[in-house]
Amino acid sequence: MSLFKNILNRFSGGDIDWDDLEETLVAGDLGIRLTMEIVDRLQEKGGKINAETVVEACREEITEILGESPAIPRPRPDGKPCVILVAGVNGVGKTTSIAKLARFLKDQGHSVMLAAADTFRAAAIEQLSVWAERLDVPIVKTQYEGDPSAVCFDAHQSAIANGTDFLICDTAGRLHTRHNLMEELKKIERTLGKNDESAPHERWIVVDATTGSNALNQAKEFHNALDLNGLIVTKLDGSGKGGSVVAVRHELGIPTRFIGTGEGETDLAAFDSKEFVESIL
Repeated sequence: MSLFKNILNRFSGGDIDWDDLEETLVAGDLGIRLTMEIVDRLQEKGGKINAETVVEACREEITEILGESPAIPRPRPDGKPCVILVAGVNGVGKTTSIAKLARFLKDQGHSVMLAAADTFRAAAIEQLSVWAERLDVPIVKTQYEGDPSAVCFDAHQSAIANGTDFLICDTAGRLHTRHNLMEELKKIERTLGKNDESAPHERWIVVDATTGSNALNQAKEFHNALDLNGLIVTKLDGSGKGGSVVAVRHELGIPTRFIGTGEGETDLAAFDSKEFVESIL
């Protein structure tokens, strides 16, 4: 059930219990900070507060936080590839999201190349290779346990030489608490900068909407390593979740760029903040 519907069902026909409301908003993955701001705002209103008033206050606050929908990535005007570095923990659907993103960009008329820099899992290289063949896009890869930075470097050089519009670099799924693996992400970032000092241009994390507040914790740690500027959110279809999108934007300033809407290769949509507020929340 969506957050707004849950509020209406829970509080319709009675007075608002503030502790109960706080618990409901936190359970909706809005985060402690935003929850307290919404509750404070409602308490300042005074007078009788009902469920409809709460929903309207949430809608206004969330709409303001999300702001305008972020722009869809475009090819760079200098003709060099736009490099998208994608990170995330294991099990969030990162590699599949990369394939969907490649399909989305290709459908927009752009050329795309993939870099299989998740060398910690042989299956990850194979999985991305299958997607590359299915989507008919080139892929640069190495053997299992190869150097992920070298893969990204070689792929970037190839993308530059071929005039490719977008290079999407897959990276190994890693726990956000593993310091050495987070340092490796920084190395990949530095290596990409050797071919183009402005690369990687997009630094995104993939999070699973159903993990709730843990998505915010993951984003914080990856943000410290990569200075993230985008989020891909998976499993939003029918999950009744989505508050983590708002919490990440509110606390870290990271906009959601795409959302997964299903299992198919075309089930990826550019994030629309207005549609998100009305349909997801």
